[in-house]
Amino acid sequence: MSVAHGIKTLGVIGAGQMGLGIAYVAALRAKVTVQLYDRSPEQISKGLNLMDRLLAKDISKGKIQEADARHARERVSVIDQVVGVRALRDVDMVIEAVSENLEVKQRIFRELAAETRPETILATNTSSISITKIAASAVPQGESAASALGKRSAGRVVGLHFFNPVPVMKLVELISALQTSEDTLSRARAFAVACDKDVTVSKDVPGFVSNALLMPFINEAIMWLERGIATRDDIDKTLRLGMNHPMGPLQLADFIGLDTCLAIQKTLYSGTGDSKYRPSVLLERMVDAGWFGRKNGKGFYEYDD
Repeated sequence: MSVAHGIKTLGVIGAGQMGLGIAYVAALRAKVTVQLYDRSPEQISKGLNLMDRLLAKDISKGKIQEADARHARERVSVIDQVVGVRALRDVDMVIEAVSENLEVKQRIFRELAAETRPETILATNTSSISITKIAASAVPQGESAASALGKRSAGRVVGLHFFNPVPVMKLVELISALQTSEDTLSRARAFAVACDKDVTVSKDVPGFVSNALLMPFINEAIMWLERGIATRDDIDKTLRLGMNHPMGPLQLADFIGLDTCLAIQKTLYSGTGDSKYRPSVLLERMVDAGWFGRKNGKGFYEYDD
């Protein structure tokens, strides 16, 4: 079926919460074929089990029919570990959803630039890292970075920042690198809309709009806990009941992942040099201790599941 965004096949790199969520909405809402890749077979298994649970939950709530769930699940396949990203050479779009690490993302985009077709859109789900830096790594070796009109140029790279949990959260931030073409931007926006998302646009600044505002808020709450100004419960209750936030900043930090919060905060600090983005000592020490939040059972709160 021909669609406005022109994307019939999607590759997703990373089968964690974000990657799996993107695969879920792409298969169920946008109805595109999805090829899912992760270097960890265990993560692939966990991700697919989560997808099955999400589909079953939507069926039980009457949001979708069993046939919708079956078709969505059939659209998702797993890339063989041996083949790797070479399997994505014929897809229309790839979305990278791995950890917030610039070097890792640059390595992935160098591979994608070499393996994919010239017209393939290369999107990153980064929540804070410069899209322009990532795009610069997507120029094949031997080709000039200034050849903006070349099909294999960095003009096909774009930021598509989905929010966690992807099946629930309505927003996608669209971020253009300096190199991103207008065609790439318009097609990426159309794809996000096809996934049943609302789209906002941000310039390529550290943290974009969302995390440049959110992370200092969370970091400040951690500093107040560190200084003993208020207890964990009173900080979170104040924001929940006084500001009508669905969860307090410390609980939200656990939900995002303290390791992810720290990585974003460091990106903001190094990218701006502004002291207001300096990570709190307590946040750094908790990550040092391996307390990442909900994802591994302990953060500011403890979790049984």
